Amino acid sequence: MKSANIPRLLFVILLLSLALILFSHALAQSETPPAADIVAGAELYDRWYAYLGVNPPSGDMPIWSRQTTNSRSGAETWRCVECHGWDYKGVEGAYASGSHLTGFPNVMKLAAGLSLEDIVSHLHGSKDPAHDFSKYMDDTSLRRLAEFLKAGTIDDSQYIDPISLQPRNANIEHGRQLFTGICTTCHGDDGRKIVFRSEGIDESLGSIANRDPWRFLHRTRFGVAGTKMPIGSNLGWSPEDGRDILAYVQTLPSGFEIQVNTPQVAKTVTPVASLGGPAHDLWTGILTGLGAFAGAASYSILFIAGFVLVGVLVVTLLKKRK
Repeated sequence: MKSANIPRLLFVILLLSLALILFSHALAQSETPPAADIVAGAELYDRWYAYLGVNPPSGDMPIWSRQTTNSRSGAETWRCVECHGWDYKGVEGAYASGSHLTGFPNVMKLAAGLSLEDIVSHLHGSKDPAHDFSKYMDDTSLRRLAEFLKAGTIDDSQYIDPISLQPRNANIEHGRQLFTGICTTCHGDDGRKIVFRSEGIDESLGSIANRDPWRFLHRTRFGVAGTKMPIGSNLGWSPEDGRDILAYVQTLPSGFEIQVNTPQVAKTVTPVASLGGPAHDLWTGILTGLGAFAGAASYSILFIAGFVLVGVLVVTLLKKRK
């Protein structure tokens, strides 16, 4: 081989190596993570300390002090969902107003523009030391959370109307079939078997579905962290199936009406003298009729007298002008 060709060969090898590296990187980015990893990441997003079976850190999450609109404190401030919402859009979504408003960003949009490694790095606090979760979650958990953010989030605006909070184009009967086949075992036919304590009040499944449909869809797909709830994605349910279940559950009773069984006590009613009204015998009837006639006559006389008086005054004035 001529020595002049060696640089060209090395250059070709370099190009091929670079192309192989780029291809491998692109392939790794395009691969969908295992479904089990995405489910785990979704539950970590919901309440990571419940999923891991550990106590939440004491105090507020360090970033929490950067906002003043959400008054929650303690464990709630360490949840990803409390900052970025059940629709993953943060200040651009359902948490753009109300008591959950923090002003924190749309994490679904941010994740779309980052590689999986970038997201993991961010969770390690590389871009913001106050956002370092590596002290509380192991590398496997952080990667699963990143995999969920990168590949598991769904834009639910295609399934939920943001104004009415009603599902779009849902099949309620299909949702009823899915609900009765799986969910009634735990929640009951009317969704009241399990009582949810939320925002300081007791809620049924129906009230949650109507008040916070994004939360309902997230947990229908991925379950509830720290529980053994059946997971929609493991059952083969599609996002449309979750939408149909949501539509059906929104028809179930909302809230828990308080039933007060107060003994009914019979009340003695004392008759009150009637002012006017029907007569009770012949004489009172005659007297009532005469009274009514006299009253009408007196009003008629007064009216005629007033009319005559006005006429006399008019005539008098006319005579004085002549």
